[in-house]
Amino acid sequence: GGRRLVLCRRIALSRCLRMDRIDRWARSARSCLVRSSVRRTMPWGLLGLMLGGSLVKEWAPLPESYLSNKRNLLNIYFVKLAWAWTLWLLLPFISISNYYVTRNALAVLRRLTTLLVGTVVWYSCTRVFLHIEDLTGSCYKSPALDVLRREYPSKLQCLQAGGFWHGFDISGHSFLLSYCALMIVEEMAVMHNLNTSRNPRLHMVLNCLFLALSCLTVIWLFMFVTTAVYFHNFSQKLFGTSVGLLAWYGTYRVWYLTPFSPGLPPQNVSLSSQKPKRSL
Repeated sequence: GGRRLVLCRRIALSRCLRMDRIDRWARSARSCLVRSSVRRTMPWGLLGLMLGGSLVKEWAPLPESYLSNKRNLLNIYFVKLAWAWTLWLLLPFISISNYYVTRNALAVLRRLTTLLVGTVVWYSCTRVFLHIEDLTGSCYKSPALDVLRREYPSKLQCLQAGGFWHGFDISGHSFLLSYCALMIVEEMAVMHNLNTSRNPRLHMVLNCLFLALSCLTVIWLFMFVTTAVYFHNFSQKLFGTSVGLLAWYGTYRVWYLTPFSPGLPPQNVSLSSQKPKRSL
């Protein structure tokens, strides 16, 4: 009996220490990411990072490294699946945080349509980018662009024949990473005054989701800089980044301010004092 009691106390102490550590990390992340100033300045910061990285690539190119290899793990397992990571972390985060602020399931469903809008934006833009590359390109025998192969008028036919397709390849990474980072930061704004201290389990779940989204944002920004420094030319990155910023601005700064939209994340509400609401 005594040993079991000691063991239970040790487990409880370990759990408390783990929760306290996660809570400290979450508070630190909140102080950095959950600010209106961050949401205002991040678009300009992304433009600055893209311009700075492009200047480095053109005037002082960095030596080849692990990150300049498209087969690096971050690119394969994160960037290539950027929208999937963003979608599947925002889905539970928006559902839980928005419900405990509004206490209204319909309001949460309305807010979740943000993810549907994001999916449409991601799919539509990437398809358009591929179509533009197809329309503006030509097939060559090798990346040296020495021998033109006119018998292959499309990128698919060219690649199947072992050729090299050269067209206006808009940076999908610049588009999607900027759009995802801005979207995550907008949705995390709900954490500004959200007080879940009276519900330890909910507190832990939201903190873990928030920290996961914070880490994801850091990865997106890091890989955005990597793209700027190592890949594409300036115009391709400028076009991709501009589309990402316009997609964010058109939704969170224009459309979502109107009644017939998913709306913005609820803010300035304390869960500990929130009373249930029955209407949108």
